[in-house]
Amino acid sequence: MERVIEILKETGALLEGHFILSSGLHSTNYVQCAKVFEYPSYGEEIGKLLAQKIKDMNIDCTVVVGPALGGVIVAYEVGKFLGVRSMFAEREDNVMKLRRGFELYSDDKVIVVEDVVTTGKSTLEVVDVVRSYGANVVGFASIINRSGKENPFDEMGKPYAWLVKFDFPTYEPEKCPLCESGIPAVKPGSRKMK
Repeated sequence: MERVIEILKETGALLEGHFILSSGLHSTNYVQCAKVFEYPSYGEEIGKLLAQKIKDMNIDCTVVVGPALGGVIVAYEVGKFLGVRSMFAEREDNVMKLRRGFELYSDDKVIVVEDVVTTGKSTLEVVDVVRSYGANVVGFASIINRSGKENPFDEMGKPYAWLVKFDFPTYEPEKCPLCESGIPAVKPGSRKMK
């Protein structure tokens, strides 16, 4: 989607260098979606575009849940345009959970929304949280799909809506050519590494 790429470029969200992703993989590219949300009008536009894609895919939900930190604002914006509840899960003692009074119910139909999906680890952690409440995950969505797959959640039999797909190279740390070249790595994401 050209408009999303325009926004990413205008806000300086597309970065090049040596990055340690939240997954632990290394990459020459990073998409810092937080830069998009520095500008509320862009954040609103992105939320509206993603909500429309969810509607176009006929994903019917009652709640949008995003993992902190990257999914907080985008989940809010998507929920606003879908007209449903919005909340976020966050890590406490390195375990993803709902806090701050958020609750799900057995009749809730949840779409898990992220800023960027690479391995889907944070998203799958949210799935576990949703299921612990007896609620049903009905789909997934993200601004950026950098998983290398059309739907990294395909084995779950649930649809996945995304706005832009990037096939940036990723490397296991022990096989990273940037590390071998002595280029210092930066970890811009929010997940703490073990």
